[in-house]
Amino acid sequence: MSTHLLENLNPEQRAAVTLPHESALILAGAGSGKTRVLTTRIAWLIQTGQVSPLGILAVTFTNKAAKEMLTRISAMLPINTRGMWVGTFHGLANRLLRTHHREAGLPQSFQILDTQDQLSAIKRLMKSLNVDTEKYEPKKVQWFINGHKEAGRRARDAEAFDEYSMRLAELFEAYDAQCQREGVADFPELLLRSYELLYRNEPLRQHYQQRFSHILIDEFQDTNTLQYRWLKLFAGPHAALFAVGDDDQSIYAFRGANTANMVEFEREFAHGKVIKLEQNYRSHGHILTAANTLIAQNAHRLGKNLWTAEGDGEPIRLFEAYSDQDEASFVVEEAKTLNREGVAFSDMALLYRSNAQSRVLEHALFSAGVAYRVYGGLRFFERQEIKHALAYLRLLTNPEDDGAFLRVVNFPTRGIGARSLEQLAETAARSGSSLWQAACSSGGKVAGFAKLIEEIKTATRDLPLAETIDHVIETSGLADYYRADKEGADRLENLNELVNAAALFSEESEEATLDAFLAHAALEAGEHQAEAGRDALQLMTVHAAKGLEFHTVFITGLEESLFPHEQSANEENGLEEERRLMYVAITRARRRLYLSHAQSRMLHGQIRYGMPSRFLGELPEQVLLYLNRRAEAPYSRPAASASATPSRSNDTGYRVGQSVAHAKFGTGIIIDFEGRGADARVQVKFRDAGTKWLALAYAKLSAV
Repeated sequence: MSTHLLENLNPEQRAAVTLPHESALILAGAGSGKTRVLTTRIAWLIQTGQVSPLGILAVTFTNKAAKEMLTRISAMLPINTRGMWVGTFHGLANRLLRTHHREAGLPQSFQILDTQDQLSAIKRLMKSLNVDTEKYEPKKVQWFINGHKEAGRRARDAEAFDEYSMRLAELFEAYDAQCQREGVADFPELLLRSYELLYRNEPLRQHYQQRFSHILIDEFQDTNTLQYRWLKLFAGPHAALFAVGDDDQSIYAFRGANTANMVEFEREFAHGKVIKLEQNYRSHGHILTAANTLIAQNAHRLGKNLWTAEGDGEPIRLFEAYSDQDEASFVVEEAKTLNREGVAFSDMALLYRSNAQSRVLEHALFSAGVAYRVYGGLRFFERQEIKHALAYLRLLTNPEDDGAFLRVVNFPTRGIGARSLEQLAETAARSGSSLWQAACSSGGKVAGFAKLIEEIKTATRDLPLAETIDHVIETSGLADYYRADKEGADRLENLNELVNAAALFSEESEEATLDAFLAHAALEAGEHQAEAGRDALQLMTVHAAKGLEFHTVFITGLEESLFPHEQSANEENGLEEERRLMYVAITRARRRLYLSHAQSRMLHGQIRYGMPSRFLGELPEQVLLYLNRRAEAPYSRPAASASATPSRSNDTGYRVGQSVAHAKFGTGIIIDFEGRGADARVQVKFRDAGTKWLALAYAKLSAV
């Protein structure tokens, strides 16, 4: 009766689906059919009479995945799935709390606060307590509260070792009390409150342990400490836990994901019962060989090797560009060629490590008239921090711009409240003037803001465009605001990229004025983001690409400090996480994969030289096709990239940007030189040894 469910499953998939009533870890590689295995396992358990639909608890990480799971189960079995406990951690926690709201100490109609609502509630609390918001920034208070909740700790458990942290713990306690009074719960509270409910209420815990005889978890590698503890409370002594995950695709350590949970799960529940799903149904062989060889460099992994029955396929194409603009031009031209050959733009993805890298790619696509869509994020000129910076710039050229004024008059916060702005608006309306004019004739903090804009205007009057924007970002307080922001690193990178955009615009444009640049930004923001349903190239970060697949994938910016990201050096196992991220990027490609890096890249308005990513050196040579090993780029480079190789005269026999090798320091790129004849020296940026000045008379460099 159930044999049709097992049709077309490979031996490992079938073994996982038909497991007896026991816990197991399913180590499922990219493209190995894990979703199919998970849903078929549920259908098989129900159809064979081992469990009723109400005896299953299935946990996913996204509502989309939960919905897809229920849709697939409905297609397999003629059952009503409405009563099944299938959902996200937070969704199921909410369901539990609604059902047992009295035991949880919540009103039946308690409201859920999203991130912004929570921040507003914290600000309201701090205002009522007269807390100095400059010393105790509301967002930092929010991080403190959420960080402790996600680790399973209340205010009384928070580590408070000095006056500052003790005050944060007090605010945490006061915030919890406020939420209780108002009958609301934030997202971290849902999971923590439901965990506490089951932990302290033994009869309720036993009820659910008896009810759910089978617990299935998707993307187990992404669970944090509290989520794993929450699952264990449901499990009890008799439940069979079916955990599906891939430690090689664990890329969310910054969100608290703990890969050690997989090792703990194997020890506590699976007891060595591990089934590996290694047959890949997505990618050709060369792509999988590259992914396997790369990830094998990681020491802390459970270990598996992906394979395919579909053959090797095309080699992986590697392109070395002169500059980031050259790289973008190459990608656009290749994408256009593939499209002419019949590959839809929507089946191509341009991946990058950080959001700031999208700007150069967006500009190239815009200039070439190719429609694109930024997946899981905003286009460059639509990002919050960019719009803030542009608003300051708009005020420099047109202080009468009320929209720009309102956007930044109190950002970063200057203690200008809503009431002050209402009074300013009333003054402006009475006199028929702009908010700016009203501000100039008023006093207090509003007048202080007007003075700041005037000072910036004076200071930047004779500065080049890129320096003007850099000055505005620093002087306005935007840079300091995002430096202090725990999650502000990406936003800072975007602001730096705005400076780069201005530098490039100055080189390419006949009229490099601030007005012209603002018009250019508005045009690029307003066009070419493809409307729904239109065939469009997909742009996204590697993080956003997880779970997706494409015919063709371009992985750009493969340079040291970009990918792997420079921050990884400061984090425990940071490099291993970056390598897992590269693994995810590679395994998004079905048929064709491009890897590219640039000799030079504009960073903070200046040309910088970089080394190729170490990940390129970790790939097997036999699967690579070098399109231009010496960066003999077949595409015409924008005029701006000419500055990547300064034309200063020298008699060293070397040039800036040239790759060289040294017996002790390894390979590197020349980034500067000085002196002549016997006194000549070159500055080389080595892959592993850092930057060195070398005397040519003794260094014995060789060209690579």
